[in-house]
Amino acid sequence: MVKLHIKKGEASCFLYETTVVIPLSELIPQLFKIHNMRLKLERLSDEVSMLAEHGIAKPMDAVGLTDEQIVEMKIKDEWTPKCFPSGGSVFNKDVIGRRTGNAPTAKLAEVMNKTCAEALAATSKDLVAHNKCMTYEIMEEEFQKIKGAVMIVYPMGLPPYDEVQHILNGTENLAGRAAMMHVIEEDDGTLWWAGKELVRSKKLMDFVGKNEKTKIVAKLQTKGGGAPVREPAVTPDQQKEMMAYAYKKQQEMKKLEEADEDSYMNAGWADSGALKARLNGTSGIGFRPR
Repeated sequence: MVKLHIKKGEASCFLYETTVVIPLSELIPQLFKIHNMRLKLERLSDEVSMLAEHGIAKPMDAVGLTDEQIVEMKIKDEWTPKCFPSGGSVFNKDVIGRRTGNAPTAKLAEVMNKTCAEALAATSKDLVAHNKCMTYEIMEEEFQKIKGAVMIVYPMGLPPYDEVQHILNGTENLAGRAAMMHVIEEDDGTLWWAGKELVRSKKLMDFVGKNEKTKIVAKLQTKGGGAPVREPAVTPDQQKEMMAYAYKKQQEMKKLEEADEDSYMNAGWADSGALKARLNGTSGIGFRPR
């Protein structure tokens, strides 16, 4: 199996195993599905942590308002009585004003937070260093685990306007948000390797050859974004080793230059009386004054 080390810019994303005969029209969308799914998991984990800390979202027209203002403006909240945590709630005010403050109990909040933490660990970019490959199925499984944890704590569901519900339903709107900058639609993405764009009309083997044991570093890019920066010829670790070796040689040359030209006269092999002393059995004898 060919192993692809997928990067976005200079950052590692994930490892992916495939075969050289796969059409790029099939491979490239799969890679972007994994990339976008990780971003969705990160957004979902962030929102679920806020749900665990401050409860469900306020109605859209009540966001940012105080309780007094909500009463004064006669804004109705039909969902808070329906969407109540299964094990009761504790009040934890949301200073931002996005959520009601009716948070689940610490035990139930831990269920959601722990599930999110495990999902992020199972899909982390750090898995590249451990040589563990990623699949879309792994991402989807972790997504469903978080969804299950939310349903345990909120069996009656969440308000349709809650961002957690939007992400779970696939109805979130990223327009105008910073998160949109990182998402690349499957049809708008390109894959690059060795300074070349891997065009979708060909197969992977047309670029990397027929060796199934190949490992390459490929980069995700937005269509029309130009070629990404190519990988350096040597890795940072190799560069450190080269610099250490060069420094060692420099120090050795410096010592040789500073050495006395006649210093070899102090060596045993340069002593003209060494043979006589050895024959007389007097070699290696030292003298010192009393």
